[in-house]
Amino acid sequence: MANVMQFITDPFFYFIAIPAVLLVGIAKGGFAGSIGSITVPLMSFAVDPVTAAAILLPILCVMDLFSAWNFRRSFDVSHLKILVPGSVVGITLAALLMGKLTEDHIRIMVGVIAISFCLNHWLRLTARSYRPGKTSGYFWGALAGFTSTQVHAGGPPLSVYMFPQRLEKKTMIGTMVMFFFFINYVKLIPYSYLDLLTTRNLMTSLILMPVAPLGIWLGYWLLHRLSEKLVYRILYVSLFMLGVKMILEGTV
Repeated sequence: MANVMQFITDPFFYFIAIPAVLLVGIAKGGFAGSIGSITVPLMSFAVDPVTAAAILLPILCVMDLFSAWNFRRSFDVSHLKILVPGSVVGITLAALLMGKLTEDHIRIMVGVIAISFCLNHWLRLTARSYRPGKTSGYFWGALAGFTSTQVHAGGPPLSVYMFPQRLEKKTMIGTMVMFFFFINYVKLIPYSYLDLLTTRNLMTSLILMPVAPLGIWLGYWLLHRLSEKLVYRILYVSLFMLGVKMILEGTV
């Protein structure tokens, strides 16, 4: 019975983790989807990045059930046929390297992803006049699978492929939702094989789980009431500063 009740008890962890899970829910609710990339860097202040990713995965899987249901009629199969095979390659590679990358390596990777995502937004690198083709889709799908497996930050590389496709907004969001629905459940396989879904991590996930639907509801509410422009400015600056901090922590 004692083993079943194992979970993280540090109050500082929950002080960080509850807002982090709330942010993921807000992103899954459709508002300012990029903020999901902040989650692992945030939680890394309380636990190591690998543990943070392991705790978040079951929560993401539950969230994806609701998101996939909401967008079940609004997604583009043709793009998923390109992205999904690439993602499997990325997930496999990430699983093979997960036990070999140090915490500093992961921190640096998280920082690079965060800064790259911000620069991509500010410099409008994805606002290109042409649409990425199949080869590009396989590459960005693989990179999204890799970064998502390591630190749940598959959004930035996926966006590089999806945004220039100029799909109808709901269709684009739905396609991305279905992509992450697939890869998050596939990620359960390597996470289980690597013994990351421990009793302690799963019990901690269970404690944080009630925050998830609140975040999804809040994201939907915010989407219809607040200006995304102002929120994005704040979040991108915060994410950039956070990325710099993570790189410094990983290199110093």
